[in-house]
Amino acid sequence: MSSFKGSYGYSIDSKGRINIPAKLRKYVSLEANDTFVIMRGYERCLSVYPLDEWNMLEQSIRQLSPSNPKHRFFTRTLLQYATESKLDGQSRITIPKELLQYAGIEDQVLILGVLERIEVWNPKVHEEYLQAQAESYENVAQAVFQK
Repeated sequence: MSSFKGSYGYSIDSKGRINIPAKLRKYVSLEANDTFVIMRGYERCLSVYPLDEWNMLEQSIRQLSPSNPKHRFFTRTLLQYATESKLDGQSRITIPKELLQYAGIEDQVLILGVLERIEVWNPKVHEEYLQAQAESYENVAQAVFQK
């Protein structure tokens, strides 16, 4: 089970490769075999799952009903852009151009550890996302952790 956390600023090279920070790599299990699944995330970011975490998510997706139009749409859209990438010798993964365009990523990225996944953001898009939140972090935390 992964436990990614923290934020890291990096650049992306001309071939669409980004480094996975060492502090995040240490949480990638051996079962992932240095392989990640990259997909469209929410709020114009990319979600990067180690293969073992992706396999658990995929089991949930398999539970969706193929007779339900919303389930079909979600599954098609999710999987249409999902791609595997293996860490290279310099601890980089390659992100396809279509996914970079979706997230508005050009030369800089913000990498966030979010428990079972890693999110990759255009730093400006992430800042806009934070600014657009109607409630403060403290108010959301209170509502989320309310018992």
